Amino acid sequence: MNRFDLTPYRRSTVGFDRLFDLLENNARNSGDNYPPFNIERRDEDAYRITIAVAGFKQRDLDITAQQNLLTVQGKKRDEIADGEMLHVGIANRGFERRFELADYVRVENADLADGLLVIDLVREVPEAMKPKKIAIGGTTLEVVEGDKKDDDAADAA
Repeated sequence: MNRFDLTPYRRSTVGFDRLFDLLENNARNSGDNYPPFNIERRDEDAYRITIAVAGFKQRDLDITAQQNLLTVQGKKRDEIADGEMLHVGIANRGFERRFELADYVRVENADLADGLLVIDLVREVPEAMKPKKIAIGGTTLEVVEGDKKDDDAADAA
């Protein structure tokens, strides 16, 4: 197992504690791969997590979104089979899968179909957090959206 010592980086950086904690937790918890999942980037600010939850019903799954954390739990209920089971190859155990979310990412939708749990995520950066242009020698603020505002400001000068 590869262990990275992040101590030297912690001493020379400020404000990256959460990032280092994420890296250390990921290294520690990388052993369990059940249930399998995909993470897909669908757009610049849209993501999709797909988790294979074969055999789980909607009532067996619990999705919880907190600040910067998405938790998906599956609790398999004991069901009485109609006949005698000769072989059990489909996983029948509960699980808890955690996903660290970036700031301003929220769950938009969740759907269960064909044994796949699909969770759509959207990143919505508040207007106050978007980049702003500050004029030198003044206090004018403009939201930076593209080259058009830069061209208009150059024409006015």
